[in-house]
Amino acid sequence: MNYLKTAILLAGMTALFLGVGFLLAGQAGLVIALVVALGMNAFAYWNADKMVLRMYGAREVDEASAPDFYGLVRELSERAGLPMPRVYVIENAQPNAFATGRNPENAAVAATTGLLGMLSRDEIAGVMAHELAHVKHRDTLTMTITATLAGAISMLANFGLFFGGMRERDNPLGIVGVIAMAILAPLAAMLVQMAISRTREYAADRGGAEICGNPMALASALNKIAGAAHRVENPQAEANPATAHMFIINPLSGQRMDNLFSTHPDTENRIAALRELAGEWGTGGGGTAAQNEARGGHAPAPWQRSSHGGSSARGPWG
Repeated sequence: MNYLKTAILLAGMTALFLGVGFLLAGQAGLVIALVVALGMNAFAYWNADKMVLRMYGAREVDEASAPDFYGLVRELSERAGLPMPRVYVIENAQPNAFATGRNPENAAVAATTGLLGMLSRDEIAGVMAHELAHVKHRDTLTMTITATLAGAISMLANFGLFFGGMRERDNPLGIVGVIAMAILAPLAAMLVQMAISRTREYAADRGGAEICGNPMALASALNKIAGAAHRVENPQAEANPATAHMFIINPLSGQRMDNLFSTHPDTENRIAALRELAGEWGTGGGGTAAQNEARGGHAPAPWQRSSHGGSSARGPWG
């Protein structure tokens, strides 16, 4: 049902884009819109992952520089039956993570230092499993196309407004209609984009729980991340709000409600769905991290435990 809903919404986004072109300039506008859509999506297909990783100053790590974190991602990738993605760390105090890449063979996952410093190993496993579920479901490509189309719709509507609907004889709307289109079309595109994003988050939560085998570890992680994400600013995300849908929790401040204008489902709704899944599996309260959280404790982060049971100041990113 989630795949069907996503397909319908993506088809609606494409139809909206072509419709804007047609209403602004007739058949010529439709052709222009189609060419622009193909060109922008081709560029995004090959370059979107590099652009967003560069935007956030992500640093690639490997088994030598981040053995704990890299090894965890490798273990989860093997469980999911996926090729090993490139692994990145972002120097950012806000706990968060995202996945990008055009397909599983060219995927990358990234986590902030804030996330690696706050969560236990079980919780980090839940978060990275969620991101790998996005890769497995090819959500990274879907959301790249959706974001590209949304941006193209806004560009086309503004272009039509700037030129007064292009040639009046080809424009059935008139100047008033063009102004309305310039306002309503980007708004409609944004709503569709957000609806697709919310649908894919629920599916990735379930897929991530299946990969890591512990729904409540992911639920505990979401609870911690959501609580911190609205207290700790993410300057890069605030400067580039179009990328907010990529993260496991909305990185922008003040986005708590599960409504038409939210890029993510309400965190409590996601946690409730994971609890229900844990009940279906008979796992009860979940794994160690969730049990410690329920008792008011916090499981140590993976770099706070040494092989001798002591502590270590070394972070998993080296």
